Order: sequence, then C-alpha cells, then structure tokens
Amino acid sequence: MSSLAVPAALAPRRAWHTDLPVLLVAVCWGASYLAAKEITTARTVLAVLVLRFALALPVLALAGRRALRELTGAQRRGAALLGLVLAGIFLLETYGVVHTSATNAGLIISLTMILTPLAEAAVTRTRPTPSFLGAAALAVLGVVLLTQGAGFARPSLGDLLMLLAALARTVHVLAMSRIKAVQGAGALPLTTVQLGTAVAVFAVLSAAGGGPAPWTVAAGLGARQWAGLLFLAVLCTVFAFFVQMWAVRRSSPSRVSLLLGTEPLWAAGAGVALGGDRLGALGLAGGALVLAGTAWGRRAAG
Repeated sequence: MSSLAVPAALAPRRAWHTDLPVLLVAVCWGASYLAAKEITTARTVLAVLVLRFALALPVLALAGRRALRELTGAQRRGAALLGLVLAGIFLLETYGVVHTSATNAGLIISLTMILTPLAEAAVTRTRPTPSFLGAAALAVLGVVLLTQGAGFARPSLGDLLMLLAALARTVHVLAMSRIKAVQGAGALPLTTVQLGTAVAVFAVLSAAGGGPAPWTVAAGLGARQWAGLLFLAVLCTVFAFFVQMWAVRRSSPSRVSLLLGTEPLWAAGAGVALGGDRLGALGLAGGALVLAGTAWGRRAAG
C-alpha cells in the first residue's frame, strides 16, 4: 500500500498528526513489558492474559460485528489457526518478562525485525544481501552483550523465552502471508477471531490447573495493578489496533513500521527510568547494538 497523495502545503502538518498517535502506540508497547511484569507472577500469567484480552475482545467484536458475520468458514479456520500461534506468542512473552528485566524483554523481542526477513529468505530460497546479514550479526551480538550486562554468565530463562517469542512472532508473520484463506479477510475481524482463539486457549489452560482462576486474581488486584491491566487491555491492545488501521490509510506501511520500530527504545527507557533496571557497560553496549542492528536491518530489508 502506498502513501496517500497529500497537498505539499498540508503534508508536514498531516504527517505529524498521523505520526504522533503511531509513536504513542510504540511508547505504550514499550512500556507494556514493565506493566506486565508489575502485575504478573509465574502463577498468575494465564489469569492475567485471560483478563487482559477478555477486557479488549468485546470492544473489537462490537466494532467489527458486521465484518465478523461476513467471514467465510475457511477464513474463520485460518484465523483460528493464527490465533493458536498468537496464544503461544503471548504465553512466551508473558512468562519471559516475569523471568527477565523489562529492558531485556523489549530489546530481545525486537529481533523479530531481523528474524522475519531471514526466515522469509529461507522459505523463498533467496539470498539475503550482505548488508542485511551484517545487520543481523550486529543485532545478535547486541543480544549476547545485553544478556551478559552483569558479567558473562548463562542467559536467564526469561531471556531464552523472549528469544522463543521472537521466533514465534516470525512464524506468525510468515503464516499470515502464506495462509491463503485469510488473504482477503479484513484486519479487524481477523484480529478479533485470533484474540478470541487465544483467550479460549488461556481459559482452558487456566481451568486445567494453570494457576489461580482469573476472577480470583481480579479480586486480589489493587488499584495500581488494575491500572496496569487496563493499560494493557485498552491502550496496548484496543487503542493500538485502531491507530494502526487508521494510520496505514493516511500514511504508508513503511512509515508506520518505522515508527513502531522504536518500541524497544521505549521499553529500555521505561525499564531503566521506572523499573530500576541496571544494564552495566556491557548491557548498555548490547542494547545500543540491538537498536542499531534492527534499524540497519529494517532499511536493508526494505
């Protein structure tokens, strides 16, 4: 999708009006790792995920009720399959952030921007450019240094889970581009079915003994924790989705992607400024290399 034509005199102002909400989404996503870490423990991951998406899902379903009815059976099945992958992503990310710092989580997950083009090249049997391979190597070196910020040691369980989450995100992106049944489906109903499938997975796992029941966890949340949960449901899910849909109609996918690509920068900022994360010299160098490598890789892949 190309950018919409805008009169030259109005372009800067309109671009700014479009860019600012998208940048706010990136800020929210960056802060989401710290928010999830503060309201979640290893025992309450499933319950928090049920609560988060159960709050967001009715809004999306209501907004897209007509489009949902128009989905074909094949489109619903394809979206449900993608929802299973999405459930795996959220499980890995949420368990991961419980066991690592918010800064590490946000920076490691940004490797998706490197892993996706590499996986696509492998599937299509095309050779990545030397420039992109250099960017990938730089990002990987950055992650190695980032996870060793306190001195060289084995990466934490959370670091490994976030790396698996980045791989799962890559699978999700490739699946969306290759499952033919969903190609003609609208973004809103497709997202709604995926999130509905994910919530069903979380609810089943929770009922099967995966920690306390969602209503038990909800009853025990304090005002600060409820604020964090609503932040994840309203701003990081509902608001973020509608802003993306709105922005790509007024800008270009590349511009939107570039702005959303600042997410790891905000994750690191929130982790250090609000979460008390301390990276050390190696960690700071690693974080800088991850940001540089993913930015270079995005340009090389584009």
